Amino acid sequence: MRRHVIAVIGDGALGAGMAFEALNHGGPLDPDLLVVLNDNEMSISPPVGAISRHLAKLLSGRFYTRMREGSKNALAKMPQLRQFAGRWEEHMKGMLMPSTYFEELGFNYIGPIDGHDIDAVVATLKNMKQMPGPRLLHLVTQKGHGFEPAEHAPTTYHGVTPFDRATGALHKSKAAPGKAGKSYTQIFGEWLCDTAAQDARLLGITPAMREGSGLVEFAKRYPERYFDVGIAEQHAVTLAAGMACEGMKPVVAIYSTFLQRAYDQLVHDVCLQGLDVTLAVDRAGLVGADGATHAGSFDLSYARPLPNLVIAAPANENECRQLLATAYQHPGPALVRYPRGTGPGVAIDKQTKTLPIGKGELLRQGQDIALLAFGSRVAAAEQVGERLGLTVANMRFIKPLDELLILQLADRHRLLITVEENAIAGGAGSAVSELLAEHGINVHCLHLGLPDICQEQAEHGEQLAACGLDATGIEASVRAEMTELGMEPEHTRLSSVCAV
Repeated sequence: MRRHVIAVIGDGALGAGMAFEALNHGGPLDPDLLVVLNDNEMSISPPVGAISRHLAKLLSGRFYTRMREGSKNALAKMPQLRQFAGRWEEHMKGMLMPSTYFEELGFNYIGPIDGHDIDAVVATLKNMKQMPGPRLLHLVTQKGHGFEPAEHAPTTYHGVTPFDRATGALHKSKAAPGKAGKSYTQIFGEWLCDTAAQDARLLGITPAMREGSGLVEFAKRYPERYFDVGIAEQHAVTLAAGMACEGMKPVVAIYSTFLQRAYDQLVHDVCLQGLDVTLAVDRAGLVGADGATHAGSFDLSYARPLPNLVIAAPANENECRQLLATAYQHPGPALVRYPRGTGPGVAIDKQTKTLPIGKGELLRQGQDIALLAFGSRVAAAEQVGERLGLTVANMRFIKPLDELLILQLADRHRLLITVEENAIAGGAGSAVSELLAEHGINVHCLHLGLPDICQEQAEHGEQLAACGLDATGIEASVRAEMTELGMEPEHTRLSSVCAV
């Protein structure tokens, strides 16, 4: 039975390396493959280096027009060369139009056609179905077509919350108690602008995530120091490495899930050479409505083994700014991971100070049990500590660990419980166990983190509850472990704890 393989790709994603790899591979194989290129001049925001915009500018611009008219005038008195001039003009167009590019790769190019003309699209697809070999159908569309508010604000409507169908107004979600402050993304954007004002060496890099990563204001203030490389995470990291080699201070703003694509570059181009690159890793941990594809569940596990790399996770808004400053001042590769959304509501000190690398903070002293919390789970752990009379430590750094603090806690407590919003396998808890094993310390440990599944899409609070990482879930795990070990909490109040 003949099978039809169809790949659909947007013009924004066409600039990614893997897309070119597939086109390079697919053409010579001569497979029965149809590539549908949806060209709407948008990804989340307008893409950089768009081929279609470049070609339109070149063909309609003064250079091409002058060359065309100048050639006609020069050849007007040489009739024998007029036919050559006509062929030259067609050849010039052929070199510049997108059809030639795809056809040279082995694809039969059809288009561009109006992607909103359903009858024309269906008729074209029926005809192309009968064509052998690799084919590319170029559709031109408008992002948000058919809904006027989305047509005028395609970036806003790229991923929408509930909205009023009549007016297009987005419904603002109600902030949870204590959650009305700035998002971590906003905090990063403000820190970046403030730091750029003080240090001319700072350069900001994003792989097509200007809005999502909080770089809009930076791009306006410092356009000559802002680099959007398109959906090309590998290039973003290697570009930063090259800039660092020249004495600049690049900051790569990137989602945790997208940094995975640039792992090879992080290893070889940054960490191996110990280059001064700061990685601001947004959406670390669960991401609520963004879903499993955007969850930053693994960055601690894949980044922790890399030599020369400092890894930090802030517990709150002010600490986020402090750790970003710490990472930036560190003369080597450093990664700061922070979650989607807002923090626990801690006031931000604009007079940013750095923190000592590899040093945590003891938040409260208890007995028998110590909670070692990393990043976003510190506030929830602190609540549980208050309820049950436990020791609570804000660890801050995953690499290097605060070894002295951990060894002291192991010496004074019967049970250590690590809490993190990362996969348990290879995460911060694993680092603690490795340290204890290295020193031959036999203390009971419980590691709380993301389970070995792809988390279902839900509100962030619901996801945390499902993973047992809100305050209620952490307390339940602590109590269960205490029962298993025959321990009693210092405080035995049984009322439920509000989820964080």
